[in-house]
Amino acid sequence: MTSYLVGMYIRTTTRRNRDGSTVRYLQLAHNERDPQTGMPRARVLYNFGREEAVDRAALARLARSLSRFLSPEDALQAQAAGGAPVLRFLESRALGGAWVLDHLWRRVGLQDAISRLLRDRKYELPVERALFALVANRALAPMSKLACERWGAEEVVIPGLPQVAVHHLYRAMDFLLAAEEEVQREVFFATSDLLNLEVDLLYFDTTSTYFEVEEEDAEDAERPGWRKRGYSRDHRPDLPQVTIGLAVTREGIPIRCWCWPGNTHDATVIEGVKRALVGWKLGRVITVVDTGFTSAENLRTLQRTGGHYIAGEKLRSGKAKVEAALRRPGRYQAVRDNLEVKEIVVGAGEARVRYILVRNPKEAERDRRVRTETLRRLREALAALPAGPSQEHTRAACALLSHPTYRRYLRTDKRGWPQIDPDKVRDEARLDGKYLVRTSDDTLPPEDVALGYKQLIEVEDAFRTLKHTLDLRPVYHRVEERIRAHVLLCWLALLLVRIIERRTEVRWPQIRRTLQRM
Repeated sequence: MTSYLVGMYIRTTTRRNRDGSTVRYLQLAHNERDPQTGMPRARVLYNFGREEAVDRAALARLARSLSRFLSPEDALQAQAAGGAPVLRFLESRALGGAWVLDHLWRRVGLQDAISRLLRDRKYELPVERALFALVANRALAPMSKLACERWGAEEVVIPGLPQVAVHHLYRAMDFLLAAEEEVQREVFFATSDLLNLEVDLLYFDTTSTYFEVEEEDAEDAERPGWRKRGYSRDHRPDLPQVTIGLAVTREGIPIRCWCWPGNTHDATVIEGVKRALVGWKLGRVITVVDTGFTSAENLRTLQRTGGHYIAGEKLRSGKAKVEAALRRPGRYQAVRDNLEVKEIVVGAGEARVRYILVRNPKEAERDRRVRTETLRRLREALAALPAGPSQEHTRAACALLSHPTYRRYLRTDKRGWPQIDPDKVRDEARLDGKYLVRTSDDTLPPEDVALGYKQLIEVEDAFRTLKHTLDLRPVYHRVEERIRAHVLLCWLALLLVRIIERRTEVRWPQIRRTLQRM
């Protein structure tokens, strides 16, 4: 017999006893339609027993368990049908992400710090809550400030802020920029006390972010342009940009940020960065910088007021001291993370420079394989050149000699034809798997210098989070003040996100997905 499921329900049956009393039983049943008669008939799936003996709490737990698979609307309708007060579903907003960020915002001390700065300013608007809403939006669902107004009113629960107008958000941004120095200082001390941060080693680097406009800002004596073309880390030299700097602790916590015009050169910002940190009473600070900041003037600046530096050196810089360090014989000492180090001192007296040459055996093998393949392709390209002089030969030869990789291995003969130079090949092989670091601190062991510089990746990781997770770009602002305030908001969001990632050892996108389901 074939039967069809019509419905499942709680069925009540009654049995009359000889003494005239009745007993009621509860059963879980569903209706089946008999294909022969076409009439439905009940089929008992489970007997709960006598009505007065049924475990009502167990039935309630079963009902709650089943309701998990219903939409909010269906669950409310089921309650209404069961005799509960009639309720109407209005809306559902995400709570978890903003709730967690708000608790961290308060615990780090951001609410208290901003509230103290607001005491002497006559604001009738909820500036602190508006700033938190902007930071939470950047961490949870990055969008424009105009869209953030709708987001806060319809899609998320912001503790203490049922809704906010877009002009309130802009007023809050104006306050943030006006109090930039105080806010960053308060944030640093509150965060370092809470997390017990080690700030003896600070990592500094810069990045850039571009604008989807073709024209630069016009020059003005009273208001110089901010969106300028410069060296683009995003490989968009055709678009105007701004330059952003971050100071990050060894734990990966961004304690300070800067913003400059897009045509600012890396080597010119160290003086301002050092001056900004002097008043923070950080004590003995060793600043770790990349190869773009190793001018003599920058390194002298980093040593002022008792500071020290760890700086990367370009292996192909052509500097006499770098060449001397690379040619200096000596044994490598194995340290952690598959690294080998060799300490080298070049010069004497004030001209003395302490270098640490670092080699990674795995990277050295990889570089060797890449070079072997590059030379194979280069030999094929040389063999394809025309045998006699011609215009085509000249163009092809010039293309090889100007190639960013091939030119490392080439020289020209008397006729101007490119040839592989064995000496250059040997010099390149000498650099396999190596990087060179210099430091002004003679007390740091070579291992700490090498590992300290290797951790510069923390800044690069912070930049990736800033650009790809928090959507620093696109920037919808064109005025300098708005651009700088936007960067500060992104930095505050990055601060909260990095603290959460360090405490949980889970990346923020995964945490965000989980929280936003609440």
